[in-house]
Amino acid sequence: MQVIRNFVIISHIDHGKSTLADRLLELTGTVEKRKMRAQFLDSMELERERGITIKMQPVRMIYRPDRPERSEGPEYILNLIDTPGHIDFAYEVSRALRAVEGAILLVDATQGVQAQTLTVLDMAEEAGLAIIPAVNKIDLPAARIAQTKTEIAKLLGVRDEEILEISGKTGQGVEKLFDAIIERIPAPKPPPPTGGGRSVNQAQALVFDYEFSPHQGVIAYVRIVNGTFKKNDALRLAGASRRFICQEVGVFSPERESRDALEAGEIGYIVTNIKEAEIVFVGDTVTGDRDGAPALAEYRRPQPMIWSSVYPLSENDFDDLKKAVLRLHLSDSSFVHEEESSRVLGRGFRIGFLGMLHFEILVERIRREFGIEVIAATPTVAYDVTYKSGIKKSLYVPAEFPDDHEIAEVRERLVDANIIYPHAYTGVVVQLLQNHEGVIHSTDAFGSDRSIVRVSLPLRELMRDFFDELKSATSGFASLSYVFGAMQKADVVRLDILVHEERVPAFSRVVGREAVEREARLAVEKLYGILPRELFAVKIQGVSGGRILASRTLAALKKDVTGYLYGGDRTRKMKLWQKQKRGKKRMKEFGRVSIPHDVFVKMIRLR
Repeated sequence: MQVIRNFVIISHIDHGKSTLADRLLELTGTVEKRKMRAQFLDSMELERERGITIKMQPVRMIYRPDRPERSEGPEYILNLIDTPGHIDFAYEVSRALRAVEGAILLVDATQGVQAQTLTVLDMAEEAGLAIIPAVNKIDLPAARIAQTKTEIAKLLGVRDEEILEISGKTGQGVEKLFDAIIERIPAPKPPPPTGGGRSVNQAQALVFDYEFSPHQGVIAYVRIVNGTFKKNDALRLAGASRRFICQEVGVFSPERESRDALEAGEIGYIVTNIKEAEIVFVGDTVTGDRDGAPALAEYRRPQPMIWSSVYPLSENDFDDLKKAVLRLHLSDSSFVHEEESSRVLGRGFRIGFLGMLHFEILVERIRREFGIEVIAATPTVAYDVTYKSGIKKSLYVPAEFPDDHEIAEVRERLVDANIIYPHAYTGVVVQLLQNHEGVIHSTDAFGSDRSIVRVSLPLRELMRDFFDELKSATSGFASLSYVFGAMQKADVVRLDILVHEERVPAFSRVVGREAVEREARLAVEKLYGILPRELFAVKIQGVSGGRILASRTLAALKKDVTGYLYGGDRTRKMKLWQKQKRGKKRMKEFGRVSIPHDVFVKMIRLR
């Protein structure tokens, strides 16, 4: 265990985690140069295309210090877990932090400390990890090395000399980073004595991730906490109370590579041959079947924060969509799903996501990996509604939201956010926060030319293009990080869209009371522009709380009923016009508007 170092790389998004991981793989010879490619650990096509890490990936590296004074020293086993940087995948980061002893905090020298840097640092410190601060991208002309080191030193309370200067792209300074990993990150601690002071080999392994193979069943990614695991061992999942025979153990180098055994302190995998994927969950403990070892502390289960309806473009593809959702759930257990049906769109799924990027990624994976074109509705948040009758419900389907006169109280989720921006943009940031119902708690100077503001705002407002508007207002210089906060009383109402005086549930939405008139006008105008005309005039209305907030009338199709007449008395034309008028009046009274499928698609898609 003394030669093992388990660590992660954490940072704000796009600060160079994956590029640094590439250099570590290259310099340790873990990957041959002819096989080396950029973002080597990002195996998903979507990760490589977007340049972001979505799924954490462990890898084992062997390192021998290439220096005269250490030439006789031991080989070190470096277990790295490459983690995502976006806030939506913080759950992935939190799982990785529980499996390691140290973290490299990476900061881009051209951008300095950003909002998400603070969030991941708090998570690492809460987990009690040793922190190695490093300034990355020092090879760029725009690098502000001294200023960035000052910001990090103030943040961590360390001296400037303790902060490393590296370039993940060129490899400059990475050798010193290896030395810091060995010296500053502690080796895994031996298990404490049990059984009256005697050290008993009670096997315990923490499941921090897993994948599913049709042939091998669930393959658990584990950190061995205690004992030894070997092939053909009789093992048990402590949380699920499921026994199984270990089919294989091994490590990631970076592909799966079988081993004779996994010892305490190592990171690797265990092939369980359990074919029911729903039995295994992240945070469970693998133990020896007869050891009686206790389960380790579980992870907190992730709670979905936004919801969206996802339907196949063709109703015949529902079975394929169902298979796709179930398959994706095997590799991403952080989303929840349930079947639902619509009178117009057919059968689909109501899916809960961790955030907007999580939503976009999952929908795109359905399209790419399974070839299914889907309709994704604009995401909504969940509300805790207390009725005047005393009944309490959690509602996330807008059409089911009650009318004002039935509601005693509505509560919604807040987010606590940090925004870092240049001083010059203070005015526009404050105005933007006011427009999105933000409450400013504090504003402080951050470095020599930036400010940090701590705010709370409703989750529904964060989803309403807040991040895009923030980037636009600050010319791209602002950064945002947030954590989900408490529930608070909400002033929201249901907005309905009426077509020919009939409510269309698929178009309903829950909006803030102050924004309801603007949202009503936007929805009515959008529908007015895409709804086909009928043989009679059709009224489109935005209604909330019994009030009509916006209205447009779609003119009837016109037909020249006198076109076939030639000459004759005008009274003949008058009779035909009056007959047509009476017919249209009857049609308007008794006729029904059939909304085409493509209109629903255009209305409920993301704006």
